[in-house]
Amino acid sequence: MNSAVQLMLRRGMTTSLLANATPPSKLMFQNILDGVFSGKSPINISIRSVHQELNLPKIGGGRQFKYIVLYPLKYTTKPIPIRKLGGRDPITGRKVVQGWGGGKKLSYFWIDNKRIGPKEGPPLVERVLKIDKCDCHTPFLALVGHGDQMRWIIATINMKVGDLVKTSREIPRIPVQPNEGDAHPLGAFPIGSEVHNIETVPGQGGVFVVNAGGRGTIVKKVGDRVIVRLESKDEFSFSKYCMAVSGRISNENHCNIPIGSPNKLRELGYAPRSGLWHRKDGRFGRKLKKPKLFLVDEERRHVKEEFFHMNYNWWDVMQPPQTRHW
Repeated sequence: MNSAVQLMLRRGMTTSLLANATPPSKLMFQNILDGVFSGKSPINISIRSVHQELNLPKIGGGRQFKYIVLYPLKYTTKPIPIRKLGGRDPITGRKVVQGWGGGKKLSYFWIDNKRIGPKEGPPLVERVLKIDKCDCHTPFLALVGHGDQMRWIIATINMKVGDLVKTSREIPRIPVQPNEGDAHPLGAFPIGSEVHNIETVPGQGGVFVVNAGGRGTIVKKVGDRVIVRLESKDEFSFSKYCMAVSGRISNENHCNIPIGSPNKLRELGYAPRSGLWHRKDGRFGRKLKKPKLFLVDEERRHVKEEFFHMNYNWWDVMQPPQTRHW
């Protein structure tokens, strides 16, 4: 009997209804379920019998499952509170990454990557008020201000307090000679300039080359496109209207700083390993041991070795046995 008919019998359907009905199909079974879930049918069907797909969290796409930032509605230069996830998905609560957990209190500063300036006329000039370190960002940050407005930007290597940084969206006929921290469109930089914090779409904000020590070099210009080469020798093409910042990002020795102790890993938010001692579990391969030392007898070192060759005549073996006559 069909599974749909069995389900109808278990739920109290009469035999006369089933006798006059046509053989159940997928569409018929779907209509029954739609009537039950909509409340038009008196039949009670358990929801447990219906397969439900779970949207399990997936790793990747820029998601670390380490913490989420509770951004306010308005931009601020004060530290923003964060909520640690400990490797769990914030929606389902499922464990995704086993390595995250714990760590010290983190201070998050909101970086304004949109360097918006005038298209014509004098550029926007801002003064560097402070250079600080953020626990959630690898480069150093610079607090710049203009008038009554302040914001955090990515600091360059040689940037210091009191410097002036300029921002302009004008592309002049002659390439500009920018200082470190000045923001211009890629089409305004001369060939060979080092840039960072590059936009992929004009007006989007810098999302390319934003980590500590990062830089890109403008190698050539083709029409409305600008080719930028990274330190990995990869080349990318951008529109000449995309904004970029001159210079190299600060804290270039970030990747060379040793961890030093397990306590430092706990501060960085890495969960400790299991306390159990797993002997020979094969996680790190096989242990290679040195061969054992053996002593050499000095008296027998110069004695000529004797070899005994044990062979036989194969013809005698292959001959049949002789017949004896009595």
